[in-house]
Amino acid sequence: MTKSSINVLRVDSSISGDASNTRKLLDRFINSLNPQSIVNRDVNVGIDGLTGDWVSANFTAEEDRSEAQKEALALSDTLIDEVFAADLLVIGVPIYNFAIPAALKNWVDMIARARKTFRYSEDGPEGLVKGKKAYLLVASGGTGVGSDIDFATPYMKHVLGFIGITDVEIIAADAMAMDEKSLENAEAKAVEKATSLRDAA
Repeated sequence: MTKSSINVLRVDSSISGDASNTRKLLDRFINSLNPQSIVNRDVNVGIDGLTGDWVSANFTAEEDRSEAQKEALALSDTLIDEVFAADLLVIGVPIYNFAIPAALKNWVDMIARARKTFRYSEDGPEGLVKGKKAYLLVASGGTGVGSDIDFATPYMKHVLGFIGITDVEIIAADAMAMDEKSLENAEAKAVEKATSLRDAA
């Protein structure tokens, strides 16, 4: 298979391991894309929620940070570097109780940082992560993507746009409890989209 020239950041957030439907969708997408390079980030591993020390360090001027404050922000710096290094973000988004998993929210909190991935100007907020595309590979049991009870995909599209990633597409195996073909159709779409990207790269 031809290798694409695309650098990918793959973000997994399901707690279901090999049984995860979003991981299956991600596998199909990535295997069809065959990217030049890929960074795999499972947000369930090693990413905790924000702390008071983290917030204090983030609001301290970079030149004034202590070694402890630099260490508090080290993981966030790494995660942000991964985002900037990627051409394409492929994010697994299982819908838990109508919203995103807590582990994925922790990742968002780590990468959405003033003066790093966005800034405020007299014209309002400006995203600093430019020229990238993202795919959200979504799975849900009963929530229809785009429905009134879907609080996951609008949030992810908003926060990605806030940091500058406005080219966001959704591939959804949604409402699977009511549609036995939903996952199969989403897998086919994932292969189609990834193959198109690969051939165009």
